[in-house]
Amino acid sequence: MNIRIKKEAKEALSLGMPVVALESTIISHGMPYPQNVETALQVERIVREHGGVPATVGIIDGIGVVGMSENEIEEFGKRGQSIPKVSRRDLPVVFAKKSWGATTVATTMILAAKAGVEFFVTGGIGGVHRGAEATFDISADLEELARTNVTVICAGAKAILDLPKTLEVLETKGVPVIGYQTWDLPAFYTRTSGLSVDCRVDNPREAAEIVKAKRDFGLDGGILIANPIPEEYSMEASVIDGVIAKAVKEMEEKGIKGKDCTPFLLARIAEITGGESLASNIRLVFNNAAVGTEIAKEYCRL
Repeated sequence: MNIRIKKEAKEALSLGMPVVALESTIISHGMPYPQNVETALQVERIVREHGGVPATVGIIDGIGVVGMSENEIEEFGKRGQSIPKVSRRDLPVVFAKKSWGATTVATTMILAAKAGVEFFVTGGIGGVHRGAEATFDISADLEELARTNVTVICAGAKAILDLPKTLEVLETKGVPVIGYQTWDLPAFYTRTSGLSVDCRVDNPREAAEIVKAKRDFGLDGGILIANPIPEEYSMEASVIDGVIAKAVKEMEEKGIKGKDCTPFLLARIAEITGGESLASNIRLVFNNAAVGTEIAKEYCRL
């Protein structure tokens, strides 16, 4: 199997200790060097501070790595967008060509599941893109959540998406959407979207019990735990909505499509907001790492 699991993570899994997967697209495509490396290492530190073992996932020389070293994370950051984003469809090609790949939510889930890691922390999942009724542009993340046994802790779906349609697809795919201390689906940069989640939990134990119930029943597929961005870092909905609309219009005018959409939009939004959106993005990831690790710890105690 084309997977290498970090020794520390492998030992933790064998002892029933909490291991938390982290993606690498946020390093290669999410922000510039060296901020990307500093952020990735800080997320790992937060996982450790909360009693977990971090496992940053990426593909190096055709090998899926679950638990990259600091030097490997540094190299990912330096190479940046020259490393292609890799989703499910791309894995056989990347493996065969023995190349590097940045794992999206979908591929991080796949590799985490292969390694036996239940919990994965990220910023926001992909979903149904605006205008998908014409373009059919729907992220593979949703299909992965339907089929792969990994619990994803995030700040909802990325706000650049069509959130009502994303929720509809998740419902169709049978993916539970759990609000962490909220009944309102977070909208990435903001705490609320006006859309309801399926269930609310108020502490890590309640979340862990739902994950265990699903696994005990043998019901395949992921669980989405939506954790709102901390209040002090939340952006004004009216402001960010206007910025997103402007960025989407520019993207359409430039003819940008497919997997290039999200990196373009996030970078353009950060540019328009003078870096405020990027700062919010980083803080919500830090918050998700803390909450996700606490849930993983409770799960290991059950």
